[in-house]
Amino acid sequence: MELFNYFRSSASYRVRIALALKGLDYDYRAVHLAKNEHLAESYGAVASSRLVPLLRDGDAVVTQSMAIIEYLDETHPEPPLLPPDALGRARVRALAQDIACEIHPLNNLRVLRYLTKDLGLPEDAKTRWYKHWVETGLEVVEQRLVRDAVTGRFCHGDAPGLADCVLVPQIFNAQRFECRLEHVPTVMKVFEACMALDAFSKTQPSACPDAE
Repeated sequence: MELFNYFRSSASYRVRIALALKGLDYDYRAVHLAKNEHLAESYGAVASSRLVPLLRDGDAVVTQSMAIIEYLDETHPEPPLLPPDALGRARVRALAQDIACEIHPLNNLRVLRYLTKDLGLPEDAKTRWYKHWVETGLEVVEQRLVRDAVTGRFCHGDAPGLADCVLVPQIFNAQRFECRLEHVPTVMKVFEACMALDAFSKTQPSACPDAE
């Protein structure tokens, strides 16, 4: 397998975690977003969206981090990243989507660039935008985790899964932008439990071969 990704991309980090949890080997293909390598014709020939991550598994090409993780879970079912019951799977997917759909799209690199370069927002306004959506979005995740008895050491029980793969990269980004996190203590306990595992700590941005 080949993973086309960028060390600082939180969506890429999600997939690196999933691959590590599954114990799967892959070739790391760096695509430097800040240097616009994703816009190159050579990458466009592989990824029509010109986004990362992208997983190439033989002749199969899978895009979008959530789809990649579920593909990995279906093709390599052990250890599972989703619960065995329908309600549990729905809960885990909802938690993951609270981040992947409600927080991340509002603060990814191309959105932040558009705010400053196209709309002319000053840096402090961009930072306020970022912090607002991250802090309020994580508060929703906190409420979900506190409310549900099935929350354990991780987002769902005592084994890491899909929701944890999505949560940890978002916390890394929140810390990078110095977001407020004391209002989400349960989220941070889950984050700390995850970071005690090699699958999360050894795939973090600073551990990547293209880290700067």
